[in-house]
Amino acid sequence: MRFGIFYEHQLPRPWLPGAERALFEQTLEQVEVADRVGIDYVWEVEHHFLEEYSHSSAPEVFLAAVSQRTKRIRLGHGIVQIPPGYNHPARVAERIATLDLISGGRVDFGTGEGSSAAELGGFGVDRSEKRAMWTDALDAITRMFVETPFAGWDSRFLTMPPRNVVPKPLQKPHPPLWMACSRRETIQAAAKAGVGALSFSFIEPEAAAAWVDEYYQTLTSDACVPAGFCVNPNVTVVVPMMCHHDEATAIERGIDGAHFFGYSLAHYYGAAQHAPGRTDVWAEFLERRDEVGFARHVVRAEDAPLGIKVLQHGIGSLRGAIGTPAQIHDLLSRYQAAGVDQVVFVMQTGRSKHEHICESLEIFGREVLPAFADGREQAEADKAARLAPAIERALARRAPAREAAPYVINEAAELERARQSDGPRSLSELAGSARAEVAREVRARVRERLARLVRGRSEREIERRFGAGWVQRLIFAAMARSFNPAKAFGFEGDIVYELARQLGGAAVVDRWTLHVGDGRAVAQAGDAAAPALRMRLEVVDFARMMVGEIAPSEPIMQGRMHIEGDLSLALRAGEMFGGQSRY
Repeated sequence: MRFGIFYEHQLPRPWLPGAERALFEQTLEQVEVADRVGIDYVWEVEHHFLEEYSHSSAPEVFLAAVSQRTKRIRLGHGIVQIPPGYNHPARVAERIATLDLISGGRVDFGTGEGSSAAELGGFGVDRSEKRAMWTDALDAITRMFVETPFAGWDSRFLTMPPRNVVPKPLQKPHPPLWMACSRRETIQAAAKAGVGALSFSFIEPEAAAAWVDEYYQTLTSDACVPAGFCVNPNVTVVVPMMCHHDEATAIERGIDGAHFFGYSLAHYYGAAQHAPGRTDVWAEFLERRDEVGFARHVVRAEDAPLGIKVLQHGIGSLRGAIGTPAQIHDLLSRYQAAGVDQVVFVMQTGRSKHEHICESLEIFGREVLPAFADGREQAEADKAARLAPAIERALARRAPAREAAPYVINEAAELERARQSDGPRSLSELAGSARAEVAREVRARVRERLARLVRGRSEREIERRFGAGWVQRLIFAAMARSFNPAKAFGFEGDIVYELARQLGGAAVVDRWTLHVGDGRAVAQAGDAAAPALRMRLEVVDFARMMVGEIAPSEPIMQGRMHIEGDLSLALRAGEMFGGQSRY
């Protein structure tokens, strides 16, 4: 198993003069330490407008600086946002190839769609189209790496005439490809594309084992059609880390930063409204951490095996690899047993101190890492030999590089073709747009009728109206009919709603299941055996969410809505079943 370090470049308020410069200088020094002690990868994100959470808007610049201050550590883009609204695919190909050349072939090319409202809205990227944009852009970029010249592109998202995109990367055919993943469905998408899975969910080792098994089953099956011209079979998980010989010291140095990382992530990915330049995320974190799952007092020095999450007396908190060398070794051994290929440590979080991060890396490199390095090369060689036949079959399914027909640059003609490519491109697309508009109008009318039953009503009135079985049946049937596959992003499975109410002075819970599969949804009364998501909330909150009076994040953050499963799936569930996104 290999190890990496991961940077968002977090900078909580208040911002003192020179704070951003100091942040970058210190993180460069930290990567130098990581390179020296044997860490294998540094992963750098690309985010925009996410103040405090991530000041890493130009990862190619940071990684270029890293390339000149290190000797062996691999430079991971974790990730480049590749829908054309963020970055033109040709510019991405040029930057990746240049970094690969100046680093001596040390680049790993992580890709993703982006999903925060701040970024999608800021760059005008349609949430419902971003997966299609990612697929299209990655196909174009990898062809730019290998085609001489690139034979051009003409899709819904990108129009580009033939050009020889230079330079070409040092690694052939191109650097290893990765995809950002946060849930089971995107792990599967990475396997189908033959790319490494960069999992940014904090997941226990035993749960990771199921993801790893499914990933390799898919990657070695006929479902794998590589997105690039090589296959990168790897699964990575991310965990907070702070290592010290004294467990209490490790907790004191690392837990607040780890908790701020989790809180600020939720803040930008659906859990709060944000006023640019005004919202103080750090101050809100300190005020609200206990009530939203980041309780400080729950994490204690007890010399016990580490878990990613801690639960005591019904209060949840995040822990990860924050502890002694022995505790961290035990946790990592469990990841290795689960088949995880790389564990990436999040250390530069919140107000974690530079000197503590460097000391933690030194201790880890000296006392933990060597045990995982022994025999690693042989294990990786055995894995490569085992997967070679399946990878060869997968690459045979990938459309080959193209030979461009003779072409002479014609600026005027190219600009005219680009102008003509704007807007719907066919009668079928025009018809599809019309149908979508009609469906939106119908959903809007239904929401307005429901809103009349909620607006200005007391909680008792709402509970009486929406607690009736026949009303709930109509609502869930309408949700199923309004299911939008484009908003599901490949999800299939069961979502269970548990709606609590009072009946004659007694507590009653109504359960409804929405089954998603084959591009449609079916509603039925009752529970499901193994739902992908279970949401428990009051009938009143459910009704107000349905009509858009409150955002899904509000009852979550205030502890009135309890979730078992994927938080990101819960936050987009309303949009998936015909509602409007308010996060």
